[in-house]
Amino acid sequence: MIDFNVPPYVGTEMDYVREAAEVNHKICGDGPFSRKCHAWMEERFNAEKVLLTTSGTAALEMAAVLCDLKPGDEVILPSFTFSSTATAFQAMGATLVFVDVRPDTMNLDENKIEAAITERTRVIIPVHYAGVACEMDTIMEIARRHNLIVVEDAAQAVMSTYKGRACGTIGTFGCYSFHETKNYSMGEGGAIVINDPRFIERAEIIREKGTNRQRFFRGQVDKYTWVDRGSSYLQSDLNAAYLWAQLEQADKINDDRLATWHAYYEALRPLAEAGRIELPVVPEGCVHNAHMFYLKCASLEERSALIAHLKKRGVMAVFHYIPLHSSPAGEMFGRFSGEDEFTTRESERLVRLPLYYGLSEADRATVIDAVLSFFD
Repeated sequence: MIDFNVPPYVGTEMDYVREAAEVNHKICGDGPFSRKCHAWMEERFNAEKVLLTTSGTAALEMAAVLCDLKPGDEVILPSFTFSSTATAFQAMGATLVFVDVRPDTMNLDENKIEAAITERTRVIIPVHYAGVACEMDTIMEIARRHNLIVVEDAAQAVMSTYKGRACGTIGTFGCYSFHETKNYSMGEGGAIVINDPRFIERAEIIREKGTNRQRFFRGQVDKYTWVDRGSSYLQSDLNAAYLWAQLEQADKINDDRLATWHAYYEALRPLAEAGRIELPVVPEGCVHNAHMFYLKCASLEERSALIAHLKKRGVMAVFHYIPLHSSPAGEMFGRFSGEDEFTTRESERLVRLPLYYGLSEADRATVIDAVLSFFD
């Protein structure tokens, strides 16, 4: 069976984990490897400040706290996303306002955001689905006109760019994930990007259980104490060591994934040109990271049949999110703005093919042949 996902592994991860434990004697948060990861992302992505977190969810939770949301405030987000995008903000008492997606990219439809804005709206959360950036110029302009905060859910978009800017560095905050299903992984982990320096010190406090410990380490206070709300969002340096091995080879991993993505696209393009399937769209100005490769079938029934066919051929393929607005929690904590024109219909047609670092050319060919045989 060709797995849908295999976590990235470059070979030096355990050497660095051992170094953290045996040489550095520092395995809690913000050790030498954490600092290396922070510095690498800040330089590579031209980010103001990056802080590792225990998960992408934790990064979103930190962003929600930094937005200073109150019960009854509203946040705008796509319904086609993982639950973390919603739960982080609902935990602050915010009402979730779901907006339809664009059928070409499956991203938040920037043209439907303004109609969802009320006097209670505080935040817009664009999700860069499949590592393809949302239309950020339009979203940022809407946010400026209505005095709203933009939190980029860039969990899938590490190494992706929008008009030359790294995803996660355009809004006030950006949130990355380093879960085992992501392009770069430390098992469980994430990072928050703070793009407005006014929020940096409070972000450090929230991440350090609500204490000003970082100011103490910098010699700015003679002792540290509890000063704000917060939690333990620091990622272990063991996990950071694991991630550092992959960041050192980030371009190699990225190129490998892109090779598979383009191989799929070229092999399946005749099916798309014949109107049998639809393939991913990458708008002009967007550079994606090959986080996933999906195709769209004609219907839910055809998708189910394709997944079953691929399984028989030894290929594990999967669908993706159940739209949040139709889930029990989504109905409880939010509402859909406008018409669900594309979210449900398009999500029911979408199939994701195996794509991971190190997928062999032979396995790639097997996947392609299996898909082509179904449509033949």
